[in-house]
Amino acid sequence: MVEITIRKRPRTEAVITERKFFKKTARGKVVKVLRERYLRDDVACGIQGCRECTTETPETLPFYGSSEHQLFPNGHYLLIDTNVFLAQMDLLESNSFNPPIILLQTVIEEVRHRSLPLYNRLKALTKAEDKRIWVFYNEYRSETAIIREENETPNDRNDRGIRVATAWYNTHISLTRPPIRGQKQSPHPKVVLMTEDAANRQKAEQSGVTSISIRKYVEGMKDANVLLDLLAAEGSSEIGPTPAVSGRQALYPDYLPTSVLVAGVKAGELHQGHFNANQYNYLEGSVPIPSLDKPILLVGRENMNRAVQGDIVVVEVFPEKDWKAPADEVVDQEATLKNDDAEDSGEEGDENGEEVIAKESRVLAVDSIEKHPPSERQPTGRVVGVIKRNWRAYVCHIDSTSLTSTLTTSLSTQTVFATPVSRLLPRIRLRTRQAPTLLNQKILVTIDRWDSTSRYPEGHFVRALGKVESKEAEQESLLLEYEVPYRPFGKAILDCLPPQGDQWVVPPKGELDVQNVWRDREDLRDVLVCSIDPPGCQDIDDALHARLLPNGNIEAGVHIADVSHFVLPDNPMDSEAASRGTTVYLVDNRIDMLPSLLGTNLCSLRPFVERLAFSAIWELTPEAEIVSVRFTKSVIKSTAAFTYEEAQIRKDDPHLQDDLTNSIRLLNSLAIKLKAKRMAAGALNLASPEVKIHLDSAESSDPIDVEQKELRETNSLVEEFMLLANISVARKIEESFPQTAVLRRHLPPPKTNFEKLQDILRKTKGFSLDVSSSGALAASLDKCVDPNEPAFNTLVRIMATRCMLSAEYFSSGSVAKDTFGHYGLASEIYTHFTSPIRRYADVLVHRQLSAAIGFTPLHATLHSKSHVERVLDVVNRRHRMAQMAGRASVEFYVGLALKARTEQAKVKGEGDVKEEAYVIRTFRNGVGVFVSKLGIEGLVTFKRDTQFDAENYTITVPGQNKDVKISVFDKVVVKIEVEKDKNTQRGKVKMTLVEPVDSSAL
Repeated sequence: MVEITIRKRPRTEAVITERKFFKKTARGKVVKVLRERYLRDDVACGIQGCRECTTETPETLPFYGSSEHQLFPNGHYLLIDTNVFLAQMDLLESNSFNPPIILLQTVIEEVRHRSLPLYNRLKALTKAEDKRIWVFYNEYRSETAIIREENETPNDRNDRGIRVATAWYNTHISLTRPPIRGQKQSPHPKVVLMTEDAANRQKAEQSGVTSISIRKYVEGMKDANVLLDLLAAEGSSEIGPTPAVSGRQALYPDYLPTSVLVAGVKAGELHQGHFNANQYNYLEGSVPIPSLDKPILLVGRENMNRAVQGDIVVVEVFPEKDWKAPADEVVDQEATLKNDDAEDSGEEGDENGEEVIAKESRVLAVDSIEKHPPSERQPTGRVVGVIKRNWRAYVCHIDSTSLTSTLTTSLSTQTVFATPVSRLLPRIRLRTRQAPTLLNQKILVTIDRWDSTSRYPEGHFVRALGKVESKEAEQESLLLEYEVPYRPFGKAILDCLPPQGDQWVVPPKGELDVQNVWRDREDLRDVLVCSIDPPGCQDIDDALHARLLPNGNIEAGVHIADVSHFVLPDNPMDSEAASRGTTVYLVDNRIDMLPSLLGTNLCSLRPFVERLAFSAIWELTPEAEIVSVRFTKSVIKSTAAFTYEEAQIRKDDPHLQDDLTNSIRLLNSLAIKLKAKRMAAGALNLASPEVKIHLDSAESSDPIDVEQKELRETNSLVEEFMLLANISVARKIEESFPQTAVLRRHLPPPKTNFEKLQDILRKTKGFSLDVSSSGALAASLDKCVDPNEPAFNTLVRIMATRCMLSAEYFSSGSVAKDTFGHYGLASEIYTHFTSPIRRYADVLVHRQLSAAIGFTPLHATLHSKSHVERVLDVVNRRHRMAQMAGRASVEFYVGLALKARTEQAKVKGEGDVKEEAYVIRTFRNGVGVFVSKLGIEGLVTFKRDTQFDAENYTITVPGQNKDVKISVFDKVVVKIEVEKDKNTQRGKVKMTLVEPVDSSAL
């Protein structure tokens, strides 16, 4: 019999073992929280070969520490303070920075409290295979646990806890390595406290603890020149009032204190929203506010007040007499600021700066003179504070004109300009020793701060991505720019896959089905099922079937890959899929949401292979009226995998009368009727520019040409049945889980969004656009036809699409039921069910539908409204970024194809590349054009004076013999070339008018 000893803790220890604090609930009630902590003396130090500490996990820290630093030749370990993790994460993540690190529990909790994104990066850092980091739970070790003293702030308490832990480590090392008789005692390695807090360093030195600042430490490392560039700019990046720096004149007004901002927003005197920069005019921005019909316009540097694209800002609205209309001029940042000096922009007596300010003032003055009709004016204001910065690592190029020395041997620190790839971002001032070697490279730069005395934000170099225009660098920069997670799947995620790997098969029915895969599954292997997808599709999500029933009705089925069978809730693979949100499709690459074993193999509904599916099966009348619908988990065996073109050819071939072909014809006849019903209900037939890139070969992936995508009847066939499945599933899960059903909605756009397009159509073509409902809009779009110009209707639909709001995922219990509808589809309820291999929202819907039909119980997380909302916030953001990344990839490859086409034309002596385009916007100094054949937009600017008629959307430019008037929707011919910017070395598409006037002389 094992003897059990019960020890009662003395009440005197309660002061150390209990943690007491007060917490405010969501309803404003203050509650006292009492947490017991159990102190122990067996929390391991993590050092290899320690005689006192025993642990089941392999120790991380080497016995002698690291002796590579010149200040610590006898070896050392770094114990890093919170402020270093908050400010210098780029340095700590660098492959060149790998001393043995002790990470305290106190520090982890403080980082989590201060910044969740940095906390997630810190967690990833502790798991990195090339790092040596030991997490020490100092709050649970009896010698290192401390209590907060009277009148001690939480920050001071944490600082003292970090110093106590550092001192304990040094004592622990000396006690566990006693001198051996007859042997010379070698010095012990030191545990060094790294902190940016000068007061903390001073207190550490007073108590005999070695401490160091991060800059001093990096200066003593062997790769100091490279690592010093990774240091964040000195100074605080905190958001708050910004006192002027002595000796410099403030260029921007100070931010109001946070308490004033919060009170102002609550009282309705101030407004909060996301800052959006203007891609055509860097001196303008806007902040959309739900309570106002139009976004708040911000004009000029002072009023934008250091806001960066995506920041959550607080805005003060001016009186209505001071409201303005957006400018009609293209104002290019690079052209206006090309002579600015990076070294002294913002310094007292900066002549270039005064010239820049004068230039910008002239631009703003010209626009203020222009008379705009009252309908074009919108609320105007200024940024008075920033609630949350959107700063991250940005893809940039070094501006060669800002270098003081271009000698590659020069190691002197230079202040240079980094020009972001995105036109929505300001130039960033950067201090680096590597400037000459970084020319012609794509680099990653992080913003650290933006003082009120500097025209530009200051940042630091993170890493080089590769040579400009190299496909690898361009692709990685694109993924980074749109924050697409692209690291390979880790071991913990891959361990969630079936152990049989690609040998996994659907087990036979009966006794051999050990894992009970067939439980409650319907056997549909004998049903003639086929898939229809784009060419080269490997992740086949969906398959279809249709057959005539004895009663004259038709059975139609949509079969979707049963991803939720393999991706179980709340395991590492599920968490990673939730974080990625969606698969990202680039022209020559795909960043998968799930490991490829699932996405392109075990879940993919390949032909001639048994696969697990989730099926929606309808009984429909020949007129496509739904008689009934049922949902079931199933096993299918696809008969064929067609491309859209193959399915179309098969359907249209009168000689083919086999069951599979007739199944496709049945599906198509139903799809035509389903679409007609949707259109009659008011669904919109919108358009977006889609092009197909022709690649040289699968190996080289060099683009050789571009053409518009051809849409066939079979495209519509698949689309109609996917829509039907999504709507049917949405109804089922909302009925079963009215508080947490994962749905998708498309809100009606504010009528003000269409005002400009309505006005343009009325004045240029005489058409009226009725936006009172989706049906009215659909009907009036159908009437916008120019018999002489077949592409005109498509162009109007593209422009109408841009007036729409974006569709979004939401939890059914989070919004009013009357806002569930999908405006574009004219459906009262909608979700995404049909693509679980590539969309995480669909995985959640599968789990909810599985619970709704009683196949599996619903996981606890999907009963939590707040959890579902949090996950869908991430999924919505990832979905938007993935769309933007896909478009940017197409634009890049269109540019490469144009370059290749231009070079071929020169070799053949054919001259320049010219294409037809349509004017979609007019400015005082240029026109925006859309090249439908290439699916790209461009800007044609004029340097000479022109006559601009803002009210009628026309610009009159001097021609050879007479002036030529150009209006929105006019067809023009443009010369297209790809030129390299001489400063940034960035390739960009340049367009010039050829007809009706040659703009190269303008």
